[in-house]
This record gives sequence, C-alpha cells and structure tokens, in this order.
Amino acid sequence: MLNRLILPALLAAWALPAAALDLKTMDAEERALFRAEVRAYLMENPEVIMEAVQALENRQAEAQAQADLTLVSDHADAIFNDGFSYVGGNPEGDITLVEFMDYRCGFCKRAYGEVEKLLETDGNIRFIVKEFPILGEQSLLASRFVIAAKQLDGDEAYRSLHDALMVFNGDITLPALRRLSETYGLDADAIEARMDDDSVTDEIARTRALAQELRITGTPTFVMHDEMLRGFLPYDQMRAIVEEKRDL
Repeated sequence: MLNRLILPALLAAWALPAAALDLKTMDAEERALFRAEVRAYLMENPEVIMEAVQALENRQAEAQAQADLTLVSDHADAIFNDGFSYVGGNPEGDITLVEFMDYRCGFCKRAYGEVEKLLETDGNIRFIVKEFPILGEQSLLASRFVIAAKQLDGDEAYRSLHDALMVFNGDITLPALRRLSETYGLDADAIEARMDDDSVTDEIARTRALAQELRITGTPTFVMHDEMLRGFLPYDQMRAIVEEKRDL
C-alpha cells in the first residue's frame, strides 16, 4: 500500500517515467540503493506521505460519489415513489429530500431541527421519510407504531407522532407510545392492534431491502435529488446543496 501511495509522488518529484522504477528488474544491490534513496527522500520531504494519502482518499471519495449516483438512478422509483412512505414538505416541490432514519439515533435527532429549518425556510422541497429501524427493539417498536398510525389515520397522525418521537429522549415503550398517541386524539388500542399487521411488516422490510441495495448501513442517510448524503448535515450545508441542485 505504501509503495502504491509513495511511488507516484517520487516519480513526479524526480520527473521519471514509471518504467524507470520497475523493481522487478532490479538486483538486490539496486533495490537496496533504491530503498535508501526513498528513505532519504521521505525524511527530507515527510509531507509527501500525507499528500499521497490525501490523494488516495480523494480518489476513493470521488469513486464512492459516482457509485452512489448510479445507485440512486437505478433505484429511483423505490426511493422517490414507493407508495407508502410519508411525503411532507411541499409535495409538488422541485427538489426531493429523502431521509432514512431511526428514532433512537442521536444524529437523526440532531438532524431533525436542521431538516425542519430547511423545509420552513425553503417552501419548495418535497420531503420523504423512510422508516429504517436498525438500533434495536425500541427502534422497531416505534416504527411499527407510527406506521400503523399512518395506515389507520393518515399523514397528519403520522407526522404528529414522528415529530414527537424525534424530540423524545426517554425509553420508547408501548405504554409511552400509547400515551403519546392519546395526546393527539388517536385510538391507541386500534394502533396497537395494527402494529403487527403484515402490511406494517412489509413496509419495514421493503425499506430495509432498499437500504441494502443502496449500501446504507447507518442513519441518518439522505438522498437529495440525485445524490446520496451519508450522515448528519447541518442546515447551511443542506441549503448549499439544494441551491447547487437547482442550478443544474
């Protein structure tokens, strides 16, 4: 690995063609002299190592970004029009923001306020929530409850429970969820009875399958228009990406 990182830098520094450093053609004495020269060069120019590492990381990031663009394009229907995920913001907005989230995820809770600010200040963003419970039984319990509420009482009920859970910091238990639903005038008994319905299980399974296809392993993960954004993003960064997408 080090040779693959350092040799290109040495070639550039010494203005040599790649064939000039074919180690396979060197005898033992030539290899020893070469290693000594490399060591001396690196001792005099240690910044070369960091420059080479940075160049490799940049290439890897570019390759990941290009792969993500392809993944989003290949799975666009499932991402943007699955027919069951909550759609909020401006349903007719010119930019779509999708979030894969978990109610037990601390970074999702941090992102919640940033996303809300973006939706409030922009007014032209279509926002889709993908229930992706990956942090244990409490996460799964919460997702089942809010999905059941959405199926029974519609998007307004879902959004009320979703918003409340995004700022909820206690243990997520069934009694807590029931109390929460009752504060919004929802039928807790009916929601609880619906939680284990096959339709609820299917929604979660389909989102998990999509996440696997998209190589999503953590939350929050966003899809903004055609780009995958892995991890927490502050408002200013999301705002800049929105404007960039609109300028395309």
